[in-house]
Amino acid sequence: MSDPVFLPAAHPPTWLGVMGGGQLGRMFAQAAQAMGYRVAVLEPSADCPAGQVAERLVEAGYEDAAGLDALAAQCVAVTTEFENVPAGSLSRLAERVFVAPGAQGVSVAQDRIAEKRFFVDCAPKSGVMPAPHKVIASFEDVDAIADDLLPGILKTVRMGYDGKGQVRVRSREDVRAAFESMGQVSCLLEKMLPLAYEVSVLTARGADGASSVYPIAENVHRDGILFTTTVPGPNVSSECARKAQDAARVIVAELGYVGVLCIEFFVLADGSLVVNEMAPRPHNSGHYTIDACVTSQFAQQVRAMARLPLGDCRQHSPAVMLNILGDVWFDGDSDTPREPAWDRVLALPGANLHLYGKEDPRRGRKMGHVTFVAPTLEDAQQQLQAACAILGIEL
Repeated sequence: MSDPVFLPAAHPPTWLGVMGGGQLGRMFAQAAQAMGYRVAVLEPSADCPAGQVAERLVEAGYEDAAGLDALAAQCVAVTTEFENVPAGSLSRLAERVFVAPGAQGVSVAQDRIAEKRFFVDCAPKSGVMPAPHKVIASFEDVDAIADDLLPGILKTVRMGYDGKGQVRVRSREDVRAAFESMGQVSCLLEKMLPLAYEVSVLTARGADGASSVYPIAENVHRDGILFTTTVPGPNVSSECARKAQDAARVIVAELGYVGVLCIEFFVLADGSLVVNEMAPRPHNSGHYTIDACVTSQFAQQVRAMARLPLGDCRQHSPAVMLNILGDVWFDGDSDTPREPAWDRVLALPGANLHLYGKEDPRRGRKMGHVTFVAPTLEDAQQQLQAACAILGIEL
């Protein structure tokens, strides 16, 4: 894929735009403002986390022509805070302003088929393949599934995240039932592999082609939602880290990408590495960088889209990040929310609380995160355990 045309840097004070009003947009805005920029957010919801802190909220749909034109008129550069922003909207914006990441890279990450094809094409250079897979677009495709692809996971080609749009299947009958329950939309069947643990590699690439890679994050998921991120990963060998980081550098370069890109990998029981998926934006597993790295992932995104030199990715403290879901506002089966004991959590050494400004706590909804930084990883893990005890979260 071709590299973007190099443009002069955008120095503060000026306006940067972000498509999407969620918590990632909120943290991006805060990082941009710390560097002297003003931020405009395009989002259809008036009371959104990013809109609460941005200097301007363009209240419009992601494909609204007038809203897109207003954002382009206000800003010198635009980014996105979620991967499902319409690629056509990014293309429209790119006619008037610098857009990072661009529509081409985002469109690959939006489509699991295109994403898997891209990973396969990168494999001769990256040295890493995706899991064996098959496109399921009809019941004839179900009948043609090879025996060695099962058991597997059936995933919708588009719009799946946080475990949504995914069903575990053990037989062709399971696939048939899941495919029908998903409305017979195009899906991808991925073979289930002997997983040891999951890691993510946060990388960034500037408009000048320079790239940087953060330390490897080891992730634990519950019900398809990220639960904890630990950095450095306690199970990650130096060889595994090197291979994952090298693969990430290849992938971000081959994509011709500008901005922060998160690539998720599976580490199998035999130590081999499999590339899973990528997110064309800052990522939940990179939130620890706010408190534990010289340059946070959000400050890095600001630098990339403003066409400034990328920042130092060094981690200065071991860290464990805990996602805070709406569940912690409720006792047992109660439907009446109450405020968690943040005072007790913040009394723990190295605790850094980040809440996202969402007024309606719901079970399973991401409401914030806590990052624990400490002189040693063991210390950080102890504080995580203490916080979970306070919040009533089972480890």
